[in-house]
Amino acid sequence: MRLELRFFATFREAVGTKTIEREYEDGALVGDVLGALEDEFDGLEGQILQNGGLKPQINVLKNGREVLHMAGVETELEDGDTLSVFPPVAGG
Repeated sequence: MRLELRFFATFREAVGTKTIEREYEDGALVGDVLGALEDEFDGLEGQILQNGGLKPQINVLKNGREVLHMAGVETELEDGDTLSVFPPVAGG
């Protein structure tokens, strides 16, 4: 299946672009894709996942909906889905 992956702020810098497309096995889970991204891009290694789940303050949206309100990293993906990955945001 083909997914569109979108990155924001420091994650965009780590990947080198805002959007990429990748092929994954049918039935892949959000956690599978995020783990593969951490493996592929040095700047993402250890930045998204922690102890089998998302690190605190990381936001991941599947087609605009927060995966934590679905099944978290166990959320199943389908062909054509868009996964958006946001790093922690600080400011004041």
